[in-house]
Amino acid sequence: MAVETEVGTPELALADTDIKWARLDKTRFHIIGAILFTAQQGLLHPTAVVKTRMQVADSGFYRMKGISVFRHIVKNDGIAGLFRGFGTSAIGSIPGRVLTLTSLEMSKDMMLKYTQRLDMPEATRLGIANGVAGMLSNLVSCVYFVPLDVICQRLMVQGLPGTTFCNGPFDAVRKVLKTEGFRGLYRGFGLTAISQSPASALWWGVYGAAQHIIWRSLGYRDDMDEKPSHMEMVMVQATSGMVAGACSSVITTPLDTVKTRLQVMDNYGVGRPSVLKTAKTLLKEDGWWGFYRGFGPRFLNMSLYGTTMIVTYELIKRLSVKQV
Repeated sequence: MAVETEVGTPELALADTDIKWARLDKTRFHIIGAILFTAQQGLLHPTAVVKTRMQVADSGFYRMKGISVFRHIVKNDGIAGLFRGFGTSAIGSIPGRVLTLTSLEMSKDMMLKYTQRLDMPEATRLGIANGVAGMLSNLVSCVYFVPLDVICQRLMVQGLPGTTFCNGPFDAVRKVLKTEGFRGLYRGFGLTAISQSPASALWWGVYGAAQHIIWRSLGYRDDMDEKPSHMEMVMVQATSGMVAGACSSVITTPLDTVKTRLQVMDNYGVGRPSVLKTAKTLLKEDGWWGFYRGFGPRFLNMSLYGTTMIVTYELIKRLSVKQV
């Protein structure tokens, strides 16, 4: 299939859609990544706030549509209300991103080398390699991100029934430590690891396979002279990311709802909050549909996140290729 490119726009080798770890300038990769991912996180943070409030509120939010919750927050707290917890999340996420991206790329390289010896379709091989890498990197990052998640979500739901008021992130940490000790910062760790690691494996696996399938359906092969343009590359990667995010959100929302409630609620009565107690409360309050509280905003968040994250991520990798 012949592909015309605009004058002055360099053609890209199809192999550059999957730049390997060894080709990257690591310092540039992490610096550019910190800047661009923080900007992307800021754009999507309001959907996370809306989703979190719908999942934990006993004041009627869970019966409202996402757009109604959005308007309620703006009306009562202003635009700033949509960015509660963003500063803590943005600054706190930087070391975690270094850890996650490094483990992701290194484990993906290892899996691609290992699976070369296996007799399987290329789309399947890429899906497995990306999926395993996504799962391993998520397991590593959970150790860092769960405490950050606990604190950020407490800041997002300030003032709702059953929550404790915190005067900033350090006050939130102090109150959690005072009430439950260090283990309180890891509320929902097991559920997070169990839910997000398969979700990450699913996301990266679907992305890797989808991208390969789309390129092949467009007629591209690694050994062809015709190469995709920048625009084609962005569109294929964005579409693959959107598909991956949509699939992941449908499957993982129930566990995410339980995890969010477990991490932020303090009025469960006698005894330490547990996954079983939280799930029973949800089931009693709103039936099985209660597990899909905030599904609309989460579906939007993960679909948009999948699209923008992967386009940003692939751009970071192309900007970080070592200069020969």
